Amino acid sequence: MRLFVALPLPEDVRQRLSALQNGVPGARWVGRDNLHLTLRFIGETDRAGAEEMDVELGLIRAPAFGLMLSGVGFFARGRIAHTLWVGTEKSDPVVFLRDKIESVAVRAGLAPERRKFSAHVTLARLDDVPSVRLGPYLETRHGFAAGPYPIVNFTLFESRPGGDGVHYEPLAEYPLAGIT
Repeated sequence: MRLFVALPLPEDVRQRLSALQNGVPGARWVGRDNLHLTLRFIGETDRAGAEEMDVELGLIRAPAFGLMLSGVGFFARGRIAHTLWVGTEKSDPVVFLRDKIESVAVRAGLAPERRKFSAHVTLARLDDVPSVRLGPYLETRHGFAAGPYPIVNFTLFESRPGGDGVHYEPLAEYPLAGIT
């Protein structure tokens, strides 16, 4: 099983994000049903590992919160862009929740995440796209914003390959406390 923990997005937000998915030749756009905000990639595990992670995630206590998506950007290696994304406004509750999930993952035996957490929703994966070629795309979408919308739970997902691409199957949802 290939697992990750994420914030699911409401349908109306996913619809708005999917409207951004055009204008970059060669981009592999994430399917609308697969759009989410990853909090922690777990990776390959067996059923026992998944069950242990489920129990540990169920012990997390954190408040519900409002989330605002804002801005479009990309991650690159050198001058070559590899991921196109929508970011979030600074959100202490997202970082708090992510840190709790990270602690659970490390207690469950996973190596600590080395990359700095950057809250984002992946729109597309890119192959060998020079960063400078994204200028027109970013210019026309730089003012994108959606929300705030309520985050009342987080989800453990399984990534399942299929004939028509990867599908993300929710395995368990974990409620957050009432909106603060």
